[in-house]
Amino acid sequence: MPIKQAGIKALRQSKKRRVSNLSGKNNLRNLTKRADRALEAGKKDEAKELVQKTTKALDKAAKTNLIKKNTASRRKSRLMKKLNSLK
Repeated sequence: MPIKQAGIKALRQSKKRRVSNLSGKNNLRNLTKRADRALEAGKKDEAKELVQKTTKALDKAAKTNLIKKNTASRRKSRLMKKLNSLK
């Protein structure tokens, strides 16, 4: 445990950020899985909507440095490639 007041505050902040980051990453993971399942099932309309939500979430996560910019771009590219192969 930190002794100085600044260290105590930093610990408090890092715990708060960790919880926020974990929930954000879990949300991304769940959206991606749902989109993948819809794509595999061949549900075109549902998949399109879920891919749209996922890409928006990936962009927001990259903007807030939750994930790296290239990671978000790569994941979006893969999702779009799967979506376009349905047509």
